[in-house]
Amino acid sequence: MSGQILLISGPSGSGKSTLLSRLMSEFDNIYFSISSTTRSPRDGEKDGVDYHFISVDEFKKGIDNGKFLEWANVHKNYYGTSLEPVEKALKDNKVVIFDIDVQGYYLAMKEYNDIITSVFITTKDRHELKRRLIKRGSDDAQTIENRLFNAATEIAHIGEYDYLIINDDIDNAYERLKSIFISMSSKSQSFNINEVIESWSE
Repeated sequence: MSGQILLISGPSGSGKSTLLSRLMSEFDNIYFSISSTTRSPRDGEKDGVDYHFISVDEFKKGIDNGKFLEWANVHKNYYGTSLEPVEKALKDNKVVIFDIDVQGYYLAMKEYNDIITSVFITTKDRHELKRRLIKRGSDDAQTIENRLFNAATEIAHIGEYDYLIINDDIDNAYERLKSIFISMSSKSQSFNINEVIESWSE
């Protein structure tokens, strides 16, 4: 067996974090790729758990030194995925989970196309997403409008993902995500094909 990548994209407020938390509490062969960001922590967020919170200068040095698999400037803040821990987790035959936007999806596909299973998670429509963002209470009105605009842009790319989950019921959405995760271990890319073939020629 070899490492695989489960790549998750979708609008902020679609329930990605809740679904991934449930998945990681049920399965232990997972490495969740923690993004680095230059934005300030929200209430309850911890450095090294939710994000690696770093300065703009430190982030830009990482870009210059090729230390990010992908990075983007979103809402005037930098976000990026560090390469080193990802490579180690893959060598340890873990499933690496990326929670990244569509721009990051394209960059990740260039690097790891053969081992990525991609899932787009969203609400049933724009109105439901807006309701959830307002209820969350962590963004001002302008930020919410920006998130809705970005979500509408990203929705146009859902056909490029392997799977689409419309999260209108958290339990049903989780069962779909769990099924996708379990099926990854049976992908032919998960095996050393030469060893399998050789075992039949002995």
